[in-house]
Amino acid sequence: MKLSKNFSLAELVKSQTAERMGLNNSPNEDQTENLRLLCERVLQPVRDHFDDVVTISSGFRDPILSRKIGSSDKSQHCRGQAADFEIFGTPNNEVADWIKENLMFDQLILEYWTPGEPNSGWVHCSYNKDINLNRKEYLMAIKNESGKTDYKPVLGLSTDRYAK
Repeated sequence: MKLSKNFSLAELVKSQTAERMGLNNSPNEDQTENLRLLCERVLQPVRDHFDDVVTISSGFRDPILSRKIGSSDKSQHCRGQAADFEIFGTPNNEVADWIKENLMFDQLILEYWTPGEPNSGWVHCSYNKDINLNRKEYLMAIKNESGKTDYKPVLGLSTDRYAK
């Protein structure tokens, strides 16, 4: 099933962990509609702008799968509202900054990106079909000294944060 010109339901629900564990990772109608909107409003515009393949590393997650990988069953991934992705060869901070400047979104997280390492980490972006609930929250996820993840707001663009 096509969700947009370049994205299919199959790639948004694929999970090697679910396959290995024999878990069902199939979304219901509402979750599928949320995935369609995420593709239409975020992923497809990114694909069109950068004119390159957007590789999804994590899209929809059934709540059981989400817990199995150490995430929450309250994650927007479980509602079909979020995806983790990257465009190989394009710095992840450039992709995230473009989304921040050009698209409506709920939460945009530049996850584990390291300045000077353009392809480090990945981009997480979520979209809520109720436009009034889209917070346009831009964060950076980093590991703190104890190995836990901290989320820090990116107030401008990621490149501004590290300008010398």
